[in-house]
Amino acid sequence: MSDADDKNPDWAETILPTRLIDLARRVVEANRAAGRRITVAESCTGGLVSAAITEIAGSSEVLQSGFTTYSNAAKTATLRVSPDIIDTFGAVSVAVAWAMAQGALEASDADVAVAITGVAGPGGGTAKKPVGTVVFALAERGGDPAHVVADLRHFGDLGRGGVRLQAALCALELLLPGASRDPE
Repeated sequence: MSDADDKNPDWAETILPTRLIDLARRVVEANRAAGRRITVAESCTGGLVSAAITEIAGSSEVLQSGFTTYSNAAKTATLRVSPDIIDTFGAVSVAVAWAMAQGALEASDADVAVAITGVAGPGGGTAKKPVGTVVFALAERGGDPAHVVADLRHFGDLGRGGVRLQAALCALELLLPGASRDPE
């Protein structure tokens, strides 16, 4: 490797997919313009949404915090998701995603929170929740906690990376002001 390669390798700007970074840039710019601070509670994406956002210069003006709560114990300890909710509905459920989003808001100073929980694969799927099942929830500070904004998606078995990428893209879309009220 030459000195020039050391100073500016191909991966120096980002190692993440371009479309993920482009959407993260839109999220940062739109939330900055709206004066909104965001937080993310991630399970199956393992911090990918936060990583994409922090690739953008100036993201610290927008991203208040990110929580990677991969295990059920972490969801309970960090985001205060009730073990009863997890036991009753399962970790991949609207109830758990909603509780994660609410917990992220409570644990931060953010204005809006998005939560992601799902089955990235290759194992872990069931007949009712096959690989590629991902649930999203959005909570806003001052919003009516009885008004649940959540979405369940079936991406199919795109491979672990494919499911995680699609989930991260959907979560970023939810973080766009005005585009997040009623996910498709």
